[in-house]
This record gives sequence, structure tokens and C-alpha cells, in this order.
Amino acid sequence: MIDRWPRSSRRNLLRAMIGGASAGLLCPIAPVAAADKMTKARAAYQDTPNGIYSCATCTLFEAPHACKVVEGEVSSDGWCTAFALAD
Repeated sequence: MIDRWPRSSRRNLLRAMIGGASAGLLCPIAPVAAADKMTKARAAYQDTPNGIYSCATCTLFEAPHACKVVEGEVSSDGWCTAFALAD
């Protein structure tokens, strides 16, 4: 004889799944906001280059005086720990 799951267990499982899905629809998930830019202090920004590395050669630098990840005005001769060398 083949053992079968009792129907009540299958029904309970389906009820729990439907209940969980409807509860998920009633509780909306808040969208995650994009991360804010780092402060100059947090990025360890300095107005002088680090050897051959400078903001002018970084992929995050936006001419003439901006950066995608560091807030405020930055110098093309500056450097920070978020430096990403352009290919």
C-alpha cells in the first residue's frame, strides 16, 4: 500500500502559501534610496595627487569640478580613496 499525505496537510500548506502571498501584497516594501555621496573627510579627499593618481585620471571625475561619489567641488589635481583608474 502506498502512503499518501493526508489531504488536510496539503490544504493547510496551500492556505499558508495563499495567506503569506496576500500578506506580502498588503505590506509594501519601501524602495531603497540611492546612497548619498561621501563627504570629503570620509573619502579621505586631498587637493594634491597621490603619485601619478589624480581625479583627472579617475572614471568617477566629472569635469570641470565634480565627482560621482564625493560631494562638493573637487580639483582635477585632487585624489581620494574612491579613486578608480580609467582604462
